[in-house]
Amino acid sequence: MAIETVSLVSLASCVLFATLSVVLGHFVLGKNVRSIERWVLTWMVYDALTHFLLEGPFVIFSLAGSVNASESTLSLLWKEYGKADSRWLYSDPTIVSLEILTVVLDGLLCLVVIAGIMTKGYYRHFAQVVLCVCELYGGWMTFCPEWLSGNKNLNTSSFLYLWIYLILMNGIWVVVPALLLIQSWYEMKDAFTLKADADGRSRQDRRNDDKSSSSASARKRKDR
Repeated sequence: MAIETVSLVSLASCVLFATLSVVLGHFVLGKNVRSIERWVLTWMVYDALTHFLLEGPFVIFSLAGSVNASESTLSLLWKEYGKADSRWLYSDPTIVSLEILTVVLDGLLCLVVIAGIMTKGYYRHFAQVVLCVCELYGGWMTFCPEWLSGNKNLNTSSFLYLWIYLILMNGIWVVVPALLLIQSWYEMKDAFTLKADADGRSRQDRRNDDKSSSSASARKRKDR
């Protein structure tokens, strides 16, 4: 029963974060932006909440000892996840290193992207690309070493551990960053195209001005 209760609390915390993210992303931060940007804001809020409020404590537990040794109530969520991937229980150096990077760099980049969307900042898509690459790299480095070593720390014996904890809760940080990279690609391509067109028109205008000046000079000489 205790395991089932912690599992429900873990899933409920994700639902709570998602609900709060929709409210903030759609109705508070995103009320004056395009529909697609509201969804991006929603994800960035969810991403930031997860990095700071869930993964942040994990880093603290791990640097102070380990999740398994912690008596904090919040550590119960990570002990539950650790049933699917035991590396999170015993401060695996690779996992802790990635999580430090995730909390500090990715968490801050989420805030930068949010600010960029709200202010239409020129830096927005650069920050979004860096964030997405970092998160995809983090996912790769979390699981590739484990796959190469034979998955000895992964427990895939139940639907909850395999499909919810390992695949869904990690897969979302592969799918969404990949989609956001595609969005940034098209946005930067469109911006480059507009700039190239504007530069082309500017050069054409200068040529037309030169031709007009030359024609005016020729008429003046003829009049003389």
